[in-house]
Amino acid sequence: MKRLILSCCFCLALSVTPAQTSHTNIDNDQAKVLSVTVEPHQKTPVHQHVVNRVMIYLQAGRQNIDYQDGKKVLLDWKAGEAMWSPASGMHVAEITSDRPVTIVEVELKNPGSSAKAGTSSLDPVKLDSKHYQVEFENDQVRVLRVRIGAKETAPMHEHVLNRVVTYLTDQNFTVTTAEGKVQSVEHKAGDTSWGGPAKHKEENLSDKPFEALVVELKG
Repeated sequence: MKRLILSCCFCLALSVTPAQTSHTNIDNDQAKVLSVTVEPHQKTPVHQHVVNRVMIYLQAGRQNIDYQDGKKVLLDWKAGEAMWSPASGMHVAEITSDRPVTIVEVELKNPGSSAKAGTSSLDPVKLDSKHYQVEFENDQVRVLRVRIGAKETAPMHEHVLNRVVTYLTDQNFTVTTAEGKVQSVEHKAGDTSWGGPAKHKEENLSDKPFEALVVELKG
């Protein structure tokens, strides 16, 4: 009987789904990038965030956040939306929509600096506003939404700052550098990548539109 009770308890423990699972994609001296999948209708343990973050939501959803000081916050987002999330005190969070949500969290390790994202004459926002648009900007980041249609090409442009890219769709590109070097670049929707300063043009080889979010790091 004792063995049966222990076995049942073990099975019960295995059947409990954790509120969230996470995977570290990037971790360097500027940022830590996590992919966090949060289950619906399960409260997280009490926790806090000690650094500012950029949150990229891969699926639509809603979330309640209850702070220990009594403050309550309701978040509601669309698939592919980016939000600024400042450092916060102790709280419990719960996804109140009915499906799991995967969130790419870009944790910012450094304060903002005098670095400016748009200083180049080849800044993509100035040069190619059809494909590059600013979602939001502050003293730590500039967040760009990139949309390149099927078989379209984005002209030669320059990224001055290091950046984190989150792919909202699959990517099948050829990238040509200012020196003429041609590279094939492929990613799956939900992937993240790290990029340094670069000057290049990009061609979408796919017959489907491409979309990504780029977090340029000023610190």
